[in-house]
Amino acid sequence: MNKTISKYWLCQIGGWSTYIIVYTFFYLNLRTKEQPDFFKVLFLDAIVGLVITHLMRVVIKKAGILKLRLDNQITFMFLTTVVASFMFAFASIYLEDALNFTTESYRQYGLLNKTLRASFGSFLFLIIWNLIYFTYHFVVKSQQDQLDKVKLQSLVKELELKTIKAHINPHFIFNALNRIRALVDENPQRARQAITELSNLLRSSMQAEKVETTPLSKELNIVRDYLALEHIRFEDRLNIEYDIDEDTLGQQIPPMMLQTLVENAIKHGISKKMEGGFI
Repeated sequence: MNKTISKYWLCQIGGWSTYIIVYTFFYLNLRTKEQPDFFKVLFLDAIVGLVITHLMRVVIKKAGILKLRLDNQITFMFLTTVVASFMFAFASIYLEDALNFTTESYRQYGLLNKTLRASFGSFLFLIIWNLIYFTYHFVVKSQQDQLDKVKLQSLVKELELKTIKAHINPHFIFNALNRIRALVDENPQRARQAITELSNLLRSSMQAEKVETTPLSKELNIVRDYLALEHIRFEDRLNIEYDIDEDTLGQQIPPMMLQTLVENAIKHGISKKMEGGFI
């Protein structure tokens, strides 16, 4: 927070200092006659401008204008600049009159008339200030949105990995890979088939979070791949029987629910019995 405020005030002081330097340059090189209170008026205008632009920034932030759509931001920027221009002009003219900085030729005009005349010049400076301010925040917001998008993509990948861990026991994956490695020399054809089964299982687990329900037939395919891999481990201890009513194959069930039930049955049932059992 302090870094942001520090940068803002640095720009404010630098901008209005530039305003003083530019006007001083033109006065010293292009003036047609001397103005006794020129530098007093110049510094007064710079101070008033700094205060008015800061108040304008406060209004922009409090009203949440930077959070609106771009076309609405442009509309509010214009309206805010118009109002601030009259405030800038009025404050400058009033203070100049109060401090007796106004030239005799300028005293003939009334306060309102002088304010209207001065507001046109004020509008030019404030619209430039607003364009810089809004452009800066637009660029920063665009960069932040791009960064958020990259972070979101990274988070999605992380969640996908967590999904695998949530649905499939990591020990099962490592054990399956070790068994497949042992099959490479012993039974290459079965090893290739096991790799396909493991790939199908992992793919199904990653896609599980993208849907709320899935057909029972699809879940059975996942279970078949899972049991085929577990059969490599348990061999004759794991006996599998399917008794499925074909009318239920199209029924929708939560994804990975059936695989989780089968995994628990093997973990808490088959693996604890020397003689094995039936799934």
